[in-house]
Amino acid sequence: MAQRNTYREDEELEEQINLRDIMRVGSYLKPYTKNVIRILAVVVAMSCIGVSVPYLTKVVIDRIIPQHDVRGLVIITVGLAVLIVLYELGLRYRTVAITRVGQLMLKDMRRHIFTHIQTLSFSYFDSRPHGKILIRVVNYVNTLSDTLSSGLINVISDVFTFIITLVVMFAVDWKLTLWSLLLFPVLIIWVRVLQFFQRKAYQKLSNKQSNLNAYIHESIAGVKTTQTFAQEKTQFDTFQEQQGEVRRAWMHAVHIQFLLWPGVAVISTMTIAFIYYVGIMGFGGVNVTTGVLIAFVGYANNFWNPVINIGNFYNQLITCSAYLERIFETLDVKPEIVDSADAVDLPQIRGRVDFNDVVFRYEPDGRNILNLLDLHVEPGSTVALVGPTGAGKTTVINLLSRFYDVSEGSVTIDDYDVRNVTLESLRKQMGVMLQDTFIFSGNVRENIRYGKLDATDEEIEAAAKAVHAHEFIMELADGYDTVVEERGSTLSAGQRQLIAFARVLLADPRILILDEATSNIDTRTEEDLQAGLARLLVGRTSFIIAHRLSTIEKADMICYIDHGQIVEHGSHEELLEAKGAYYRLYESQYAMI
Repeated sequence: MAQRNTYREDEELEEQINLRDIMRVGSYLKPYTKNVIRILAVVVAMSCIGVSVPYLTKVVIDRIIPQHDVRGLVIITVGLAVLIVLYELGLRYRTVAITRVGQLMLKDMRRHIFTHIQTLSFSYFDSRPHGKILIRVVNYVNTLSDTLSSGLINVISDVFTFIITLVVMFAVDWKLTLWSLLLFPVLIIWVRVLQFFQRKAYQKLSNKQSNLNAYIHESIAGVKTTQTFAQEKTQFDTFQEQQGEVRRAWMHAVHIQFLLWPGVAVISTMTIAFIYYVGIMGFGGVNVTTGVLIAFVGYANNFWNPVINIGNFYNQLITCSAYLERIFETLDVKPEIVDSADAVDLPQIRGRVDFNDVVFRYEPDGRNILNLLDLHVEPGSTVALVGPTGAGKTTVINLLSRFYDVSEGSVTIDDYDVRNVTLESLRKQMGVMLQDTFIFSGNVRENIRYGKLDATDEEIEAAAKAVHAHEFIMELADGYDTVVEERGSTLSAGQRQLIAFARVLLADPRILILDEATSNIDTRTEEDLQAGLARLLVGRTSFIIAHRLSTIEKADMICYIDHGQIVEHGSHEELLEAKGAYYRLYESQYAMI
């Protein structure tokens, strides 16, 4: 398990821009190569139009006007008008087409990261706040929107314009062109210096935004506890602290970011002034006409505007690189629990389960959670796991479901090692109900059908009746069509568990796992539930974790687990007669009644 990271802790980031991350963005552009080629064709045409306008201006000043060539002036004027119209049409097409490609890239990236997160192991989610995961799927990807929607291809357009302009400038007058490039090294130095500080500033901002998002997510999840203990002011103060750090990091990043554009603008203005000086004074052997000088000023704008745009894109790239690093870091996380190369589909199982000297630890050098646990369960048996908190009961069922892999030993079902079968074929034959049941937003019928997506309404109602959920469902405003809020907040804890139980039973699993599944159900409901389940559990191998011992008295085998080992096992009557750990637990519960 990775080291725990909370909202108070900054995540580590790379010191330099990772060019590999930048190149990986291009992989999202690859499916739209044909669109990009069409856009680039328009971009090249626009660049050619851009460099032709100053040249035509030169022709007008140096030849058309001195010769009073009215016909030539009309032709060039009409030609300029046509070129400007074509340029504007091309600009509109480029803007719309680039935006469409950029949004398609974002869609693919969101789908990729969301799909990948679904495959990650429990240890990934155990090691970091969910808010820090959420910000990567939503905020960080959204931050890339401008860069991918316009910047990526616009910078290609600017590179074309830069190159074509430079070629034409050398063709017109190579000496004046060299003088025009005199301050270009100054620009490169300016950009490189700012890049270092800007990178660090946006890394810090990324961390602070992630921390704030994690804290907000945690606060919303725990709002009932906050109100119960009247700690709203404490929560608000912590929020203000986190928000203040984001604001300070943001302002620091903005101050550095906006140093780039004024620097480039000053260098550009100085270059144009220098062109006028060199051209007029004939400095350095330069001898040009007025038309050439005016054209060069136009070319200088065509030259420096792309440079400014490329600088701004580089600015964006530095900003986004911190976010790209987090996005690709998530995509690079390898699921710890995956199908082995030679995994086979688990056939229809009978339900024999064997834990063979199982040792489990979360970290390679961490403490053992389970110590040589040996357990053998016959098909159709009901096994109850009891013991103190932290003894390893939930770990046992997590290993059976292969949410984690054993460190030593093996877990087998019908003699198939769970590590050698596909996850889908394994988990499709299991039904798991946890104490913290999750109800999705939607209606009751959809929540139950989640266990079997092709289930009929009759099958859904049959499952609900079996667990005695049908009665309270029919009392809801719209019965099975009643819409429930996220996490089932409009239902009682017991009602949520009954719906989740119906969902599991609808899936008709061969192995049934109940982890404190009846903890929030009142005694009367529990009695009805047990009666309904008695028939349904026949033929299924069942594992039940329960602190309420009354719910497991009829189990075929009860295992008392402590410190990762089975201390004793047997039927309810056998364990009471042995007067060991189970007997003391049983006596302590009933002594409190």
